[in-house]
Amino acid sequence: MHKDEKKIAEVQKKYGPLLAKTAFELGALKLSPADPFTWASGYRMPIYNDNRRFLALPEMRRTIAEAFAELLKAVDFDPDWLAGTATAGIPHSVSLGDLLQKSVSYVRSGGKDHGLKNQIEGLGANADYKGAGVLVVEDLISTGGSSIKAVEAVRNANGNVPFCFAIFSYGFAEAEKAFAELAPPCIPVTILDYDIMLNEAVRQNYISEENKKSLAEWRLDPFGWGEKRGFPKV
Repeated sequence: MHKDEKKIAEVQKKYGPLLAKTAFELGALKLSPADPFTWASGYRMPIYNDNRRFLALPEMRRTIAEAFAELLKAVDFDPDWLAGTATAGIPHSVSLGDLLQKSVSYVRSGGKDHGLKNQIEGLGANADYKGAGVLVVEDLISTGGSSIKAVEAVRNANGNVPFCFAIFSYGFAEAEKAFAELAPPCIPVTILDYDIMLNEAVRQNYISEENKKSLAEWRLDPFGWGEKRGFPKV
C-alpha cells in the first residue's frame, strides 16, 4: 500500500473547500483566535470542531462517503471491511459501506465491562477479521491517540490496517509521527486538510489574513500557543 500525495491532493482539492464551507455554516468548525475555546484538557485553543453536525444533511453524508471512496482509489486500497470509531466514525463508515457494499464493524475505545466484553462489534461469533483488509474510519484526527487505539484494536483482531481515514485533521506533526511509529505504520488520510480549511475561511471572509497566520502558528505549537498569547491553561 502507498500514499500517492498527488492523487490524494486532487481529491482534497475537489471536496475540501465544500466541506469547509459547509462546516462553517453548520458550526461544525469555529475559529476564534482572539477569544480561544477551552478544550476538555484545559488548554485554550483557537479552533472548535464537531463533525457530527454533518449528520443533519443527507447530501453531506453522501458527499463524505463519495470523498472517502475516491480517496480509497487514490491510495489503491480495496478493503474487505470498514471499522468506524465509536461513536463519531460509525455513521460515516456505514454510509461508505452502503456506497461500496462493504462489511462494517465499529470499534469502542475499550472493551465492554459486561456480556462478551467486546471492543469491536459486527464481527460475528469469532470476533476476528481473519487477515482481511480493514479501513478505520474516523471523523477527526487530533493528536492521533484515539485513532491509533482503534487501529491497534483492529490489528489485535487480525485485521490488516494500512490506512486510517478521517473527515478532518489539525495536521499536528505529533499525530503523523505517532501513526508512522506503529509497526507496521498506518497512514492517516483526510478529506479536508488544515491548509485548505484556512484558505477557505479567508475566502469566505470568516477570518482575516492576520487570523490565518495565528491559526497556522497554532498548528506548529498547539499546547504552547495560548500561553504565549495570554491565554493560560485553566
